[in-house]
Amino acid sequence: MEAPAAPHNAGDLELTVTSPEQMRELGRRLAKLLRAGDLLMLSGELGAGKTTLTRGLGEGMGVRGAVTSPTFVIARVHPSLGDGPPLVHVDAYRLSGGLDEMEDLDLDVSLPESVIVVEWGEGKVEELTEERLQVVIHRAVGDTTDEVRHVTVTGLGERWAAVDLSVLSA
Repeated sequence: MEAPAAPHNAGDLELTVTSPEQMRELGRRLAKLLRAGDLLMLSGELGAGKTTLTRGLGEGMGVRGAVTSPTFVIARVHPSLGDGPPLVHVDAYRLSGGLDEMEDLDLDVSLPESVIVVEWGEGKVEELTEERLQVVIHRAVGDTTDEVRHVTVTGLGERWAAVDLSVLSA
């Protein structure tokens, strides 16, 4: 049996974000590239800006409800106020069981008609689809007053091969 082919990497985009408002704006721009069936995996330290980015995504997608960290509810669904897909916002930080616990959330069922954003999903959601957008947010460790974030956006799979991520840096 052959090993599955590695997901196609559509390339990385490196961005520098200097304020929470810029992080939200990045989310609003990113929302324009999304469609039902997309999975975004957000990585970064506590306080890096994952939820702020997702708040911008929700604004750009025009979904109902304030986007806040779903840390204690694990997953929150924000229906579209228009004809777009719902936003499913997952915080996998407290899930230690990997894909088994993620399967309990039935994300594979909602993925085809939703945009799913998973914070802290490394090692937990990769099996859902080879086509995903990985967003890694780095911040200066120690100096909590520094708002500068370095964001790496990586498109994996055929879905992202033809997407021009450079529009995010506009």
